[in-house]
Amino acid sequence: MADIGPVVRSDHYPLDAPGLWVERIGSSVFAAGTPALFLDRDGTINVDSGYPSDPADIVLRPEMLPVIRTANIVGVPAIVVSNQSGIARGYFGWPEFAAVNARLLTLLEAQNCRIDLVLACAYHSSGTGELAAGDHPMRKPNPGMLLRARDLLGVDISRSIIVGDKADDMEAGRRAGLCEGWLVNGSSNRTSAEGMFRTRNLTTDNDHSKLCDAIAELGRD
Repeated sequence: MADIGPVVRSDHYPLDAPGLWVERIGSSVFAAGTPALFLDRDGTINVDSGYPSDPADIVLRPEMLPVIRTANIVGVPAIVVSNQSGIARGYFGWPEFAAVNARLLTLLEAQNCRIDLVLACAYHSSGTGELAAGDHPMRKPNPGMLLRARDLLGVDISRSIIVGDKADDMEAGRRAGLCEGWLVNGSSNRTSAEGMFRTRNLTTDNDHSKLCDAIAELGRD
């Protein structure tokens, strides 16, 4: 596993920059070149309640639990990559994000699901001061968070998968060089024009079973 290097902490939070949260969870060690499972947060792991800032509002989407658990079992790191424009917009701050993040991790742990790394980007064009950025490289659809995770854990990005509920999640995966993305409740099942990145639907129980099989296969490669 690659050394994550120093993280600048602001008010005791793992901020790598004013608008970038980088938090390593646990102490699992992954061999260099292991593929990863990238996961959007709101609307993918938990029900999207719209700029969630209250831990009490966090409700897991049960269909995602076997997906994360499969990654844990086969030794594929589970990495959250989440846009958090609510911080830039002034709806809440890093303390509220920290509380929601902690609640999410606790709920997942109770279901025997482990997240290995959390990255969150607060930059947005509607922000002010240091968080005002119209097209920040860390904000999806840009691939910055995925590439940062690649460097931190030494994963093989070309064999990695992203799961998300928005086209921006899929585009971030394509730009990062991932092999495929699974779109929650999506209606896209196509290969990119470059022929490298494939978007698959993630709607039915059968879709989720296929995703679990795909992750298990990553662990066997």
